[in-house]
Amino acid sequence: MQFKKLLTTLSSSLLLGLTVFPELVLSPNFTLAQSSYKTPDKLTKLLEKIDRAASRQNIKDVMDFYSNDFTNSDGLNRESLEVALNKFWQLYTSVKYLTKVKSWEIDGDSIVAETITYITGLQEIKNRDLTLKSIIISKQRYQNDKIVEQEILAERNQLISGKKPPTVNINLPAEVKVGEKYNFDVIVQEPLGEEIMLGTALTEPINENSYDFEPTNFKLEVLSSGGIFKIGEVPKNSEGQWLSAVLMRKGGITISTYRLRVILESTGKK
Repeated sequence: MQFKKLLTTLSSSLLLGLTVFPELVLSPNFTLAQSSYKTPDKLTKLLEKIDRAASRQNIKDVMDFYSNDFTNSDGLNRESLEVALNKFWQLYTSVKYLTKVKSWEIDGDSIVAETITYITGLQEIKNRDLTLKSIIISKQRYQNDKIVEQEILAERNQLISGKKPPTVNINLPAEVKVGEKYNFDVIVQEPLGEEIMLGTALTEPINENSYDFEPTNFKLEVLSSGGIFKIGEVPKNSEGQWLSAVLMRKGGITISTYRLRVILESTGKK
């Protein structure tokens, strides 16, 4: 079976914003410090402008908010980001963005802020509507009203289709060390009864090639239990990983994708 690379489509959300979905909860192992000071009006207004431009899918206005020297932890620069956003918006008939500030600090002539971004979108594939819900936590450096650097700290993306898609809970650590084993548990909340559930789990590296949006091949298998339960291990010299679960039943499809941060043990670098 082939499916558009919906996992990475989401990451193009990288820096913009959208609509709140409380049910999309990040790993309990991941927390962000709250700033005790009011967010500067300048930063609040800047993020609102970016959200509005992105929700209109106005690529020119959006890119005006990025420095010519922009860099991103997935390997994107300003040019490759623009290409990725264009491809992403071609897939979705509508998108909405909302960005909220979690914490911020002044660093010289820059503002460094940790934000949480919510993204929704609607995509149609072969007369089937796919609804995207995405949450991204990231850290940006803003200088002269431009974004100059960005690091993605955590991310969850979900695509659902059908009248009764599987409702899932996912257990996964926010980050792991190279060589460390981890559990990837995708648990279906509803009782299956006599119903047949198909599914599979996918792992892909996170890098600039993640934004090519080429079709991905995968094989669905009949699940003998109420979910997918995998034990993974991060290989040496590994990049961050996309961990994805595809679940399908008669009532619909749910695709969930998580960003797994990999810590290089010798340096502590992520």
